[in-house]
Amino acid sequence: MTSAPIGQPDPAAPAAGAAAHPAPDDDACRDAPAAGEPAPGGSPPDPHTTVHKQSLPALALGAIGVVFGDIGTSPLYAMKEAFGGSHAVALSHDNVLGVLSLVFWSLLVIVTLKYVIFVMRADNRGEGGIMALMALVVGTTERGSRERLLLMVMGMFGAALFYGDSMITPAISVLSAVEGLQVATPVLDPYVLPITIVVIIGLFVVQFKGTATVGAFFGPVTAAWFVILAVLGVTHIIVNPHVLMALNPAWAVQFFVTNRLAGFLALGTVILAVTGAEALYADMGHFGRKPIRLAWLAFVLPALVLNYFGQGALLLDDPSALEHPFYRMVPGWALYPMVGLATVATVIASQAVISGAYSLTRQAIQLGYCPRLAVHHTSEREIGQVYMPWINWVLLAAVIALVLGFRSSSSLASAYGIAVTGTMAIDSVLLFFVFSRLWKWPRPVALAVSGSFLAVDLAFFGANSVKLLAGGWFPVIIALAVFTLIATWRQGRSILFDRLRPGAIPLEPFLASIAVHPPTRVPGTAVFLTAGREGVPHALLHNLNHNKVLHERIVLLTVLTEDVPYVTDAQRLDIEDLGTGFYRMNVHFGFKDSPDLPAALQLPNTAGIAFSMMETSFFLSRQTIVPTREAGMALWREKLFAAMSRNSASATEFFNIPTNRVVELGTQIEI
Repeated sequence: MTSAPIGQPDPAAPAAGAAAHPAPDDDACRDAPAAGEPAPGGSPPDPHTTVHKQSLPALALGAIGVVFGDIGTSPLYAMKEAFGGSHAVALSHDNVLGVLSLVFWSLLVIVTLKYVIFVMRADNRGEGGIMALMALVVGTTERGSRERLLLMVMGMFGAALFYGDSMITPAISVLSAVEGLQVATPVLDPYVLPITIVVIIGLFVVQFKGTATVGAFFGPVTAAWFVILAVLGVTHIIVNPHVLMALNPAWAVQFFVTNRLAGFLALGTVILAVTGAEALYADMGHFGRKPIRLAWLAFVLPALVLNYFGQGALLLDDPSALEHPFYRMVPGWALYPMVGLATVATVIASQAVISGAYSLTRQAIQLGYCPRLAVHHTSEREIGQVYMPWINWVLLAAVIALVLGFRSSSSLASAYGIAVTGTMAIDSVLLFFVFSRLWKWPRPVALAVSGSFLAVDLAFFGANSVKLLAGGWFPVIIALAVFTLIATWRQGRSILFDRLRPGAIPLEPFLASIAVHPPTRVPGTAVFLTAGREGVPHALLHNLNHNKVLHERIVLLTVLTEDVPYVTDAQRLDIEDLGTGFYRMNVHFGFKDSPDLPAALQLPNTAGIAFSMMETSFFLSRQTIVPTREAGMALWREKLFAAMSRNSASATEFFNIPTNRVVELGTQIEI
């Protein structure tokens, strides 16, 4: 078993590859082992040990339902925007083949080669996403170096961009599907927005059931969706097989030569076909690497290519189909059922980025970039499957605001792309450090591969940058706001740690002084929750300084969360006698266990210590942040950090400690 935190990590806790420090608030949860390093008392864990061979098909089906929903619904609007959007190119034979060639090779280069083959190998204890990638590369740099700071800033901003994508994807996906009602009959046009909002609310309401449950329902539906995509594409490709010539990349090159600037700007719509690649990586912790790769290569990619080429064949035969090429592929008798299936499919598309946002936030908490939030584990087999209520409802509010503000999928398409391409570009930069430092590739080879990916990403980013005033400002504003929160929390915790460090007292000299000059001891047991193993908990020092007494038994307690769903009672506790009535205790919980400390202390294997709750007091340190104009952060950021600290989750409630047995000893800390 390997440990992972369930509480707030040390503010200055390093990312992968560096040593951890005690948390300044003496929180009971210890930092997770650095990625790629052995966990305490064990060897490096295999991040995929929770994925059993017999469950691979089931996990692949679940991945189809959760991971590929975003990229799987892009055919609803990608071709439509390429020839009818704000930066559309003329609908001609050569342009259709050129756009199809760009779509095909973008799917191969960006999604298959970059993310499925390379990026998904760069996991952090089985978790994916830009925060996991940042944790890997930051651990290869020197603490305090400019390079380390730059990589951390890039990773944090890339993560912030992903939240913008998590808001836009549900809005544009569901809205584009429901707009199919307009194709069926204009009479239903007034109902498009209300239906869209109802569907979106329903999606977010069921999130508490967990990714596994949602994926089990969505998997078969999405599998049917991809089968229908392929069938629709094949029926039109058979009529005009000439469209398969677009598999030749020469058509993409010719497209740029012919259209020049307009051809370059068309990349802003081509990117719509590959949105979801970053979510694919972020959701890796939910299903594992192998199921996602299997589903993409054997099922999802062929279906997407066939449908895009089928739309191209339709446009070559009937230019009037540009009104909505996807729905014009559908026979008239099947239009209404197809709108219903597309709506369900777009709900699933939203699931990919929603679950990705949960994973990203959880990683941010573990790495010390975010206050402790409520995290509900929803699977006994995959530690990465989580649900976060606060993130869920914030996303819901933002998505509804987007639908009401932009009111159409074409308008939302103008806001789409900047966040996606920005995150992709940052991934490419971080990949260079993975290639060269972690995988030990020769630097020229690492630079050539990552540089090629970066060049493609920057081309897409440049084409999308012209959308800034047309709606692209939204994900940028969201990213700046989230980045400000992340950076403020990280820096604020670091400053707080620096303020507390000078007052920390090493444990061994403290115990020696207690033995030589014992204070008055009173009956009972005092449990001090602490994340540190070396220093004396601040709550203990405050209690001794103010009350001039110590309890008969002092327990320094640290909580560890293991990478297994449940820990047996026999494995729950380990305890060490430090002498003079002091004990160090570790309490182990599985990630599906409820962290109930009073219940754990009632177990028989407590080395002879009898914990009577009526005679046991739990001492917690709590810092009150006092913003000042002294050196540190800007005053407004200090106030923001103080507000974030006040609103972080309560350790008392989290660990199920009776409130009448808790003593919180607070300290005012000026930063």
